[in-house]
Amino acid sequence: MSDNTSTPQNSPAPETRPAAAETPPVSLTGKGVPRPTPKATKYPGGPAADPAGSHHERRIRSFQPRRSRVTAAQEDALKRLWPVWGLDIDGHRVLDLDKLFEGRPVVLEIGFGMGEATAQMAEGDPDTGILAADVHTPGQGNLLRLIEAKGLTNVHVANGDAIILLREMLPPESLAGVRVYFPDPWPKKRHHKRRIIQPEFLALAASRMAPGALLHCATDWEPYAEWMLEALTADPHFENTHADYAPRPEFRPRTRFEGQGLGKGHVVRDLLFRRV
Repeated sequence: MSDNTSTPQNSPAPETRPAAAETPPVSLTGKGVPRPTPKATKYPGGPAADPAGSHHERRIRSFQPRRSRVTAAQEDALKRLWPVWGLDIDGHRVLDLDKLFEGRPVVLEIGFGMGEATAQMAEGDPDTGILAADVHTPGQGNLLRLIEAKGLTNVHVANGDAIILLREMLPPESLAGVRVYFPDPWPKKRHHKRRIIQPEFLALAASRMAPGALLHCATDWEPYAEWMLEALTADPHFENTHADYAPRPEFRPRTRFEGQGLGKGHVVRDLLFRRV
């Protein structure tokens, strides 16, 4: 992997898009709210602490940054490999996905945990690019470590808010798929508004997905699975590829997190909807 890490491959020339283009509903935009300068990272050359200042937006976020210890191996990967395979979701440029992924079709994965499943999927399908977005620093470091260990060239790690990534940094109809695996279910009723699968999110994601692209969701929280199925069925941009829930496709690995849920008696549901 040393040849792949010596020269950065994720530095597409910035493009300019009018700020008013393709603005989604107000609840997602935070329109007119200035973003502060990103906070400095504790890892020189690594991911920014808050690349877009997204906590200043007037919307409810679907994620909570998790604080956990970064191991020495993860820290080393963040310092060495972030300039090669990482990018901050700052909202200030539109990504050239063809250049970034060398012409591969690109799937956006929102929330990859520690990255084991992402690396496994990338290794099993080297002709597909994976843009993996998360805010969990140890997971970012671990995925970078796996990218190097497996010699992967089809994964880039994005740090920050996936809504900003979709809304401001991805061109319309540029994605071959979107994956949302085991998002926070926010089980309390008063927190349901924080769930990422909402009509506004689906409309935004659909605008960035090419016709025929696949939206793949998975959850081990049955009430959230029902919520997802209802929201996706009601959205005119998508059609279900199955009668209701789908069997787990072979390309989605069974993760440790999933195994823990199954051990507790949870039922894992996959949903596969196609962009029409």
